[in-house]
Amino acid sequence: MTRWFEDIEINKPIFLGSHKFSLEEIIEFNKQYDNQYFHIDPELAKYSHFGGIIASGWHTACVGQRKMVDMLFAEEERLIEEGKEPGVSGPSPGINNMTFRTPVRPGDEVSYQLTITSKRKSNSLPGWGLLFLEIKATNQDNKLVYRADIVGLSKLRDFKPNLKQKLALLLMKIPLFRNLFRKK
Repeated sequence: MTRWFEDIEINKPIFLGSHKFSLEEIIEFNKQYDNQYFHIDPELAKYSHFGGIIASGWHTACVGQRKMVDMLFAEEERLIEEGKEPGVSGPSPGINNMTFRTPVRPGDEVSYQLTITSKRKSNSLPGWGLLFLEIKATNQDNKLVYRADIVGLSKLRDFKPNLKQKLALLLMKIPLFRNLFRKK
């Protein structure tokens, strides 16, 4: 999130927007990234167990990721316009669970929603908090097409390093010490 860790609300769904998947887009994405016949060949796809062409799950997930990143930038812009300092988002340590429930077909309109389900301060990264997020995507019939449990990092606004942490941060700026502690 582009809010400080302390300001992030739990269990408040955030609508990320929707996307209509076209046949041309599905074929183009899948020719590059998931070149299987039921994603790229309308004639052969008729005979698959899907009964026609479908979007790759990766395509569905990538659109959701883009929607989430766009929301982060919009949130940052909104906070700046309000005269507030935006928080700092970090990278994602990973995805704990990802499922694709219903195939996305050409013409489907998929809506994406993000919910922070819990958060806690990091035990290993001083000054950072862990966010546990759920992203869900549903089609125009309100059927779940995609769901993932993602972990993200968010900086703590009010973090004050203790003496030991200040010393470690200072030592890490010196190349000799940084090389000694670098994992091999």
